[in-house]
Amino acid sequence: MEKGTLVEFRVQGDRRLGVVDRPDGKTRWFVVDERGQSHSLAPRQLTYTVNGQTYKPSEIVQFLEQVKPYLDPSSLEVAWELLVEDGEAVTPSQMANLLFSESDAPYCYAAHCLLSEDKLYFKQKGDAYEPRSAAQIAERKHQIEVEAQKAKGQQEFLVRVEQALKGETVEWQRQDRQRLEALEKYATLLADILRMGLNSDSLARAYPPPAPVLETMNMLGRSATPQTAFQLLIDLGWWSPHENLFLRRSSIPVQFPNKVLEVAQQLLDSPPADLDINRLDLTHLKVYTVDDESTTEIDDGLSWEILPDGREKLWVHIADPTRWLIPEDELDLEARKRGSTVYLPTGMIPMFPEVLATGPMSLVQGKICCALSFGIVLDQTGAVEDYCIHPSLIKPTYRLTYEDVDEMLQLGVEAEPEIAAIANLAKRRKTWRYHQGAISINMPEAMIKVKDDHISIDILDDSSSRQLVAEMMILAGEVAARYGQTHNIPLPFRGQPQPELPPDEELLLLPAGFVRFCAMRRCMPKSEMSINPVRHAGLGLDTYTQATSPIRRYSDLLTHFQLKAHLRGEDLPFSAEQLKEVMMTVTTTTQEVTMVERQTNRYYALEYLRRNPEEVWQITVLMWLREDSNLALILLEDLGLQLPMVFRRSVNLGEQVLVKVSLADPQKDIIQFQEIIYQEAVN
Repeated sequence: MEKGTLVEFRVQGDRRLGVVDRPDGKTRWFVVDERGQSHSLAPRQLTYTVNGQTYKPSEIVQFLEQVKPYLDPSSLEVAWELLVEDGEAVTPSQMANLLFSESDAPYCYAAHCLLSEDKLYFKQKGDAYEPRSAAQIAERKHQIEVEAQKAKGQQEFLVRVEQALKGETVEWQRQDRQRLEALEKYATLLADILRMGLNSDSLARAYPPPAPVLETMNMLGRSATPQTAFQLLIDLGWWSPHENLFLRRSSIPVQFPNKVLEVAQQLLDSPPADLDINRLDLTHLKVYTVDDESTTEIDDGLSWEILPDGREKLWVHIADPTRWLIPEDELDLEARKRGSTVYLPTGMIPMFPEVLATGPMSLVQGKICCALSFGIVLDQTGAVEDYCIHPSLIKPTYRLTYEDVDEMLQLGVEAEPEIAAIANLAKRRKTWRYHQGAISINMPEAMIKVKDDHISIDILDDSSSRQLVAEMMILAGEVAARYGQTHNIPLPFRGQPQPELPPDEELLLLPAGFVRFCAMRRCMPKSEMSINPVRHAGLGLDTYTQATSPIRRYSDLLTHFQLKAHLRGEDLPFSAEQLKEVMMTVTTTTQEVTMVERQTNRYYALEYLRRNPEEVWQITVLMWLREDSNLALILLEDLGLQLPMVFRRSVNLGEQVLVKVSLADPQKDIIQFQEIIYQEAVN
């Protein structure tokens, strides 16, 4: 190539002109640009050669000034109209003749610039340019418009992001929401860190970012990882710092579809005909509902009466949601999909729309309510002597809390002898169950609540009132199961295989109380569901089903469907095989619900401990997780929490130790404690 030849090349995508100076080895050339900078270029880096004369670097600016007046992209449309019919390709020199009637170097270079930058009318084919067809141009125009709209949308999105990062209120657009929802889905992968024990690098390899996420994070100059996506959503105010990733990662629906809400409202406005036309009128009975103060779905009540023959009769009244739905309708299928109400520290996600669940489905004080009532007479040992089951009408008299009932039992309120009578029958019943082999494991249970970012942890006391209600619910479950067994009705029976507990002499070697209970708990097999009656070893019952929470548990709702149809003399809504199939689906769903509840409770337990680093906690060593490395399961007695701890010295099971939190990271599911020696604790 001749010294002084003017050539075009690119520097980081920018068009540049330079003058050939001298060879650089066998194949490369040194080229000097208008600034006097020298570039070593290979032939493939040269994009155009200006023919006709030689130049000096100082003449490049003047050359570009000559070219500038002819760089009008609209002139290509005229050229295209002249060339498209024949479809012949043209060189920049030929285009210069066509556009400017000139073929000198500045005109040819101007034609080259127009053609090489054109994205619409011509496409390059070797050293020449071929006109596109009219259809191709129409498609290209559409693509360019789409790309322009996308670029505009990206720019507007960036502006709104900047506003949100400054804490300003932002009205996110539909396209923004699509971007942010893609980020949400990617950020929820953080839950897998906790579930699978992955580290950040492993997670990034296992889950590379999808294209929309990568594009968004690149636009914002952030790396595309689940952690950075999570942090961005927090920074934008789209998520809270304690967003429930476990819930988002699950398939649990949080909102009800509009169709389901519409059906619920229609039922409220126009109640359906009651299929149970012969309900037993029990409105004369005094009915007590007993729940936690925060409970809104009230699904059980208790009554007591003396029969003419002097025997005592218990009534366990259960809410009757099947009054408002039929199998396979919109509400039933939605409840089946959910499996159960989800109870989280931050609030509940109901199985039915709240307008029904907390309204006409619940046993509301002072209102006449539909119920499924279990009337039960116990013999002197506590066994069921006689029972009946009726669709009924009741009128709840008192809405009590557990604390109310405990106080009434303690004070012996004369005006409410029914409470004391029910409590005495509950004790008789419990004694009978233990004679039948029931197993008692009393470990403290933590109740974690979050309100306005304040976390509270209380221990659910195993009080007389809670034992009373628990016994009555177990009793109703046994009666429902016995009715199903007697009449050969397929029900979601619950059972538990007989555990192989440690020998008494081995248990007696362990400290009494929590340590011994913990050892027994390890031996307890999981409960199981079956369409056939099966013994429940833990409860000491030969047959059992859950029937007392049909607003909150779908398996209980199935029991109601089956029992009520049989009581009406109708065909059962579910055959044995159909029931088995539904139970399998519901069991899978409820297992996921249980996992999300457990993970969320643990998250907030660790967050509570993180916020109280100076608090000194008394713990009990429950059991060894890995004795060779001093890893034990401990119980924080004041909180009812069971967590792992590594000890730096030998400790004994049952030993009580004072500890502080040394590290708590709920996001990474990390908790570490350090032992506090007695002198330090005193100081």
